[in-house]
Amino acid sequence: MAAKKIVTIVGATGAQGKGVVAGFIDDPAYQVRAITRNPASEAGKALAAQGAEVVAADLNDVASIKAAFAGSHIIYGVTNFFEPFIAHQSPVKAVEVEVQQGLNLAAAAAATPTLEHYIWSTLPNVQAITAGKYSVPHFDGKNAVDAHIRADPALRAKATFLWVTWYHSNYVFPMFTPYWIPTAGKHIQFANYAPDTPITTIGDVTANVGAFVRAIVEHPAETQGARTVIAAQSTVGAEDLLQLWARTKGTKAQFVRVGGEAFREIWPLWAAEMGVMMEFWDEYRERSWTIEGETVVTGEDLGVVGLKGLEESFKEFEL
Repeated sequence: MAAKKIVTIVGATGAQGKGVVAGFIDDPAYQVRAITRNPASEAGKALAAQGAEVVAADLNDVASIKAAFAGSHIIYGVTNFFEPFIAHQSPVKAVEVEVQQGLNLAAAAAATPTLEHYIWSTLPNVQAITAGKYSVPHFDGKNAVDAHIRADPALRAKATFLWVTWYHSNYVFPMFTPYWIPTAGKHIQFANYAPDTPITTIGDVTANVGAFVRAIVEHPAETQGARTVIAAQSTVGAEDLLQLWARTKGTKAQFVRVGGEAFREIWPLWAAEMGVMMEFWDEYRERSWTIEGETVVTGEDLGVVGLKGLEESFKEFEL
């Protein structure tokens, strides 16, 4: 019997990490190694109960990451921009932290002799797409890491870039939340973008991202060499998405567009982060998920099927 391949998943207790764990945990061909800061946490214990090897690592410490990656065949790397963003209340500081963590992961992956495939969770290069018109901090930091991986021939040959699109659970972010207005008898969603702005979404990331990562691993010829794969369940207009949420909750909702200045006055910090992303999507639309001169690999290209639908996801989503 062939030895199991070790699939090491960074951020295994987070939304993406949980989804990737689910994609491999029941397959006897793989041993899941779950990376988390605190294996003794309830989430860490739950992973161990599922059969994962739970290992501690600090993304700010390259040595600890290298130790955690030892013997890995497949590594899923992801960083969390929003943790330092909230902690420091600064997109500049958050980018700084995320870039360094991403570089640490790449360095540790490159130093892993057994590595066969490095899957890096990233996002489109907004500044390149818009010729510098827009800059979205939680995209920008990841793009700096992309450039580093591309510049390392050995790591590039083993790498796949994965764009994980909008989560359905992003409705918990205050600038996306539909607010109940008692005097109107319905929920109101305030937006600084057009109602038909296309939102490309993974839906329930914990249910759907694992299928894309499995497909990437199973189709290395189509995905390695720093090819980009987009993990998306569907693309829906912003107002249509709101109405779908409302129907699943048995409520009424109205999409209300406000000016960019008013939007920023309501949510000063968050509007500068998420609001600019929505303005970018509104203006660039189908070009928002593209790379000049490169074909982005889709789930359809890789034969991804059986994804959880938005309606089911919203029904289960508590808001």
